Amino acid sequence: PVLDMEDAWVSVEGPVSIVELALEQKRIHYPLVEHQFVLCTILYAIMRFSLKSVKPLSLFDSKGKNAFFKDLTSIQLLPSGDMDPNVLSVRQQFLVKVVSSAVQALCSSQKAKEVSEEELFPFEKGKNWPTLAADLAQYLQISEDVVKRHYVCELYSYGMDHLGEE
Repeated sequence: PVLDMEDAWVSVEGPVSIVELALEQKRIHYPLVEHQFVLCTILYAIMRFSLKSVKPLSLFDSKGKNAFFKDLTSIQLLPSGDMDPNVLSVRQQFLVKVVSSAVQALCSSQKAKEVSEEELFPFEKGKNWPTLAADLAQYLQISEDVVKRHYVCELYSYGMDHLGEE
């Protein structure tokens, strides 16, 4: 970008402006940032729902694991469209666990009306975990329909038929 400066500022001496420093920075590789975001979302879901026996790095193949430890400005080989069926199965099981835990938390918060879930977790206000799991399914190359069907089945199994119908 072209930065026009007024004549009065041209002769000013001092530290380099923040704009010039920002322009000198290397460009990031956005798919690598998305890859990191997926890992952060997975870790947050594991923490939020206290999911036991989930190994976050087992949800990624070798290329995906290696990409986590590279500089965000480097162009890395990310996982391609061909995935190992075992990795896809582990990913699907993980997403199903997240949806099940989210529905269980929703059901328990509605039964215990004295303390709402929003009071326990105020920073999650408006966060819809099943929808987030369906969005995450796209990144993890899992069919969204599988996640959505499991969500509806969980709603019916917890007696929340009105939500399941929606």
